Amino acid sequence: MASMIARALRLHLACLLLLLLAACASGGGQRMANSTNEPLPPPDTTSATGAYTGASDYRIGAHDLLAISVFGVEELNKEVRVNSNGQVSLPLIGGVMAGGKTISELEADLGKKYADGFLQNPQVTVFVKEFTSQRITLEGAFNKPGIYPITGRTNLLQGIAMGGGLNDQLADPGGIVVMRNVGGKRMAAVYDLRQVRRGTVENPELYGDDIVVVEQSGSKTMFRRIIESIPVLGVFSVL
Repeated sequence: MASMIARALRLHLACLLLLLLAACASGGGQRMANSTNEPLPPPDTTSATGAYTGASDYRIGAHDLLAISVFGVEELNKEVRVNSNGQVSLPLIGGVMAGGKTISELEADLGKKYADGFLQNPQVTVFVKEFTSQRITLEGAFNKPGIYPITGRTNLLQGIAMGGGLNDQLADPGGIVVMRNVGGKRMAAVYDLRQVRRGTVENPELYGDDIVVVEQSGSKTMFRRIIESIPVLGVFSVL
């Protein structure tokens, strides 16, 4: 099973790299025209605070951290963590099943419960502040490449630590690429780990579904051509 997942990851990554190469080739051998020096933006489904604000199909899972607020009733605003049974405990209404529900479904459910003898027309808002179901993919010259869950804010250095650090004999610290979906497009940025560690460039935040790839030093792979064709910290569009 693990080998099948690994093969699927390699195939998915290969497809992304082919798209990158095509984009590079379209630039006539020059650095990509649509690259910028701006930071890589957060993905479509995540706000800058780490709260989930995107598509409504995300389903809340055990151990997610929720920020629940009721408009105009400050004492009911609360951060709660979903327990292993999928429930949260809230003022006035007690235990509520949150696991398996979308954000809008939980908001509607809480609104009905608060309206049942407690509040008139309550307006309930739910944000997911930490998602245990969110994962990042670490591929390439890591000591322990694979798929890892993240909870709350996670930066590049923390993500690298999850993968057991870089393989000192293989990894190119100047060839670290972070890829994600932004504005409906696949975006990426190249980072030099040495500059990140020195604090001369930002230690970027990672989000669920990010792919972090570390190229091997001195390799002649197609990914090496991508790294050499774009500026460090240059953000570019894959599609």
